[in-house]
Amino acid sequence: MNKNPVRDLNSDIDHVLIDETALEMRIQEMAAEITADYEGIEDLLLICVLKGGYIFLSDLSRAIERPHAIDFMGISSYGSGTRSSGAVQIIMDLKEPIVGRHVLIVEDIIDSGRTLDYMRRNLLARSPASLRICTLLNKPSRREIDVHVEYIGFNIPDEFVVGYGLDFDEIYRNLPYIAVLKPEVFAHLQA
Repeated sequence: MNKNPVRDLNSDIDHVLIDETALEMRIQEMAAEITADYEGIEDLLLICVLKGGYIFLSDLSRAIERPHAIDFMGISSYGSGTRSSGAVQIIMDLKEPIVGRHVLIVEDIIDSGRTLDYMRRNLLARSPASLRICTLLNKPSRREIDVHVEYIGFNIPDEFVVGYGLDFDEIYRNLPYIAVLKPEVFAHLQA
């Protein structure tokens, strides 16, 4: 028998920033833009940045009305903190080469821009036919490196968000909305 109490994830939420309906509507709009922009392209590859981007990728992929393949990369710059550490590393690489392919990076959130800049430079060195970036969330106030992003779901304030694939210490990914975490949940990391 498990003696640990079940944690109520909703009690750790300060407020919902983007609800399920807004997420669904914006993802449909982004998918329509992508569908139109890649008209006539038969070799589109969506590269999902794990782990946070997997739910966004799933919904976006189903809404894109163009043939496309999917691959995954694991990139880390956070560890268990609430701010990017600045040290970027590939922890899982692509399964197939991307030479001559039209690549769309699918990211959950862009914060400082360091991780995405590193990934973009790494992928460009592999000679894709084209490379564009799609992110669900963008924090422009935190940007340290300017990275051009073709598709942005939502610009958000500098708050620590969870849900819809985004986590804190591997928890909260399953929430169906984007929410701001109560500061006391992660206060011990800022001490």
